[in-house]
Amino acid sequence: MKVVSTARSPLSPVAALVLAVLALLTAGAPRADAATSVSAVAEALRESPVYVDPGASGQLSQADAHALQRRIESAGKPLFIAVLPAGYPTADLFTDLRAATGVTGAYAIRLGDRFDARADSSVLSRTAVQNLVTSVRGESDARTQLTDFTDRALLNMGGSAPASWGSRDDGGGVSQTALITAGVVLAAGGAGAYTLVRRNRRRRAAEQRAALDRLRVVVDEDITAFGEELDRLDFHPAEPGADDAMRADYERSLDAYEQAKSAMAAAVRPEDVRGVTQALEDGRFSLAALAARREGRPLPERRPPCFFDPRHGPSVGDAAWTPPGGATREVPVCAADATRLADGRDPVIREVDSDYGRRPYWEAGPAYGPWAGGYFGGGILPGLLVGTMLGSMMATPSYAHDYGAGYGDLGGGGYDGGDVSGADFDPGDFGGFGGGGGDFGGGGGGDFGGGF
Repeated sequence: MKVVSTARSPLSPVAALVLAVLALLTAGAPRADAATSVSAVAEALRESPVYVDPGASGQLSQADAHALQRRIESAGKPLFIAVLPAGYPTADLFTDLRAATGVTGAYAIRLGDRFDARADSSVLSRTAVQNLVTSVRGESDARTQLTDFTDRALLNMGGSAPASWGSRDDGGGVSQTALITAGVVLAAGGAGAYTLVRRNRRRRAAEQRAALDRLRVVVDEDITAFGEELDRLDFHPAEPGADDAMRADYERSLDAYEQAKSAMAAAVRPEDVRGVTQALEDGRFSLAALAARREGRPLPERRPPCFFDPRHGPSVGDAAWTPPGGATREVPVCAADATRLADGRDPVIREVDSDYGRRPYWEAGPAYGPWAGGYFGGGILPGLLVGTMLGSMMATPSYAHDYGAGYGDLGGGGYDGGDVSGADFDPGDFGGFGGGGGDFGGGGGGDFGGGF
């Protein structure tokens, strides 16, 4: 009979400290020992952004997985990466994984030597997912492919990391050690840290005030211009031919003007300006609808304002435009600017003050993001600004923290990625390469990476 001794020799203080440090260093390791069910993968991803299946451990080393994890967690974005064996079932894999994880975000999977991704549209547009997947599809090495995809996705996606990534507790020992360690650090450097925090808060508050002051000049110009449009409007609610629909349009335009003035007066942060310009955009559309009713024309389509200067009013169509040194893109334009572009002339561009003098607003600095975001709803702003100074700044992780996202339909606080939605999401809105929602390859009959 084999006797197993249960006696434990006491650990020396040094050995205990070493074990505690090792526990802290390994607490955030991507899990490689979970079962390969979708539920197990989802559970692992709720704790860490990178999961390596035991059957795929040869594809990505633990050190490389750690590096990816640190990249994602440092950026604070809801990007989930799973490395699975080649024989893993692919039917509805993305939809099932998204439902099981229950977190709004972008999901990338390396399966054998194949790769694909999906994302909630509030985090990354379907076109962006397609472009990102295509850009790394030729890379056979898993580490290179996943690193490149991660770096590019983090620059373009919105949202914030789920809170569960920062709340791991593996039984109490590690968390207790971490708390003790944090307490020692805070006790040793508390005074200095408090001073640093106060200094950073004062600096950030000063930067926000300066940004808001710069924005206030531009927004006041917009409010004044809209007020002048209302003054020039030759309409009276009691005039002959006026009907209830006309009066409602007129009332909405007046309400929008008052709302814009009130919101600007109450603004205390740059992101508060988004509500001001959104009200002005609503008011100008109401005026366009009123004009169409009075003239007996069809009601205008609800479109974003002219890209070159929102004061031009609602756009009438899209036109190709190439910024200096940038790529050609379609932008919404008013009738006058559409004619100018068709004739080979330059559009009339809104210029604002910047550190480099008067510049087009998209080249004038990050403070103008909330201003532009209020005008261009529907999530179209990132595509319009690709390759411009403002677009590049808005893609950085620190932008939303300092200025607010300002992106069209994503709410005053920016992207909602990282939020826990559970299974309550629209698979059709969870898209990626090929336009599908759940299967790999989107529309490829459930095949992984449908175009391979």
